[in-house]
Amino acid sequence: MNKPIGIIAGIFVVFVAVFGLGVYKFKFAINDTNLVNIGATSAKDATYKINGEFVTLNNGVSDGSLLIPGTASKIITKYFGSDVKHDFDGDGREDLAFILTQETGGSGTFYYVVMALNTSNGWVGSDSVLLGDRIAPQTTHMGNGNVVVVNYVVRNPGEPFTTRPSLGKSIWLLLDTKTMQIGEVAQDFEKSLI
Repeated sequence: MNKPIGIIAGIFVVFVAVFGLGVYKFKFAINDTNLVNIGATSAKDATYKINGEFVTLNNGVSDGSLLIPGTASKIITKYFGSDVKHDFDGDGREDLAFILTQETGGSGTFYYVVMALNTSNGWVGSDSVLLGDRIAPQTTHMGNGNVVVVNYVVRNPGEPFTTRPSLGKSIWLLLDTKTMQIGEVAQDFEKSLI
């Protein structure tokens, strides 16, 4: 009686191991709605988490498969650029931080910062940080350590979206390479790294 249980347990372990390895090479469904591409061939083909939803890019563009609740409009996500190459996880491979845009069917264009790790199993995308709606990205560069500095221009408080952005802002970001979460860093934090 113990022998059949051992065989079943062995088959289960082999199945889990094979499936686990396959996850790095193929897309799979989460909650039967979202496709996640772990180990993509490039950062422009990786999966990122935006507003709690997984978005998989294909050559820098989502397929627009996410629908806006209550409408027939699709959410379109695109690679914008402002790339910064840096080895965020210290494995000797260049990783990438850059900006994505997302259009939600209205007149707005939302800008997000994402990062992607170039792992031995392919590219893995991060969570995202919202910069704003209809802003003007300026420059992105590395600060001290692994801090990514994004400079952009927004409207002054109370100005309508028809007004051209004129107020300069910076956000300092740090990727947790274990959770793929991006956190904002206090701007005087960089001085403590010197």
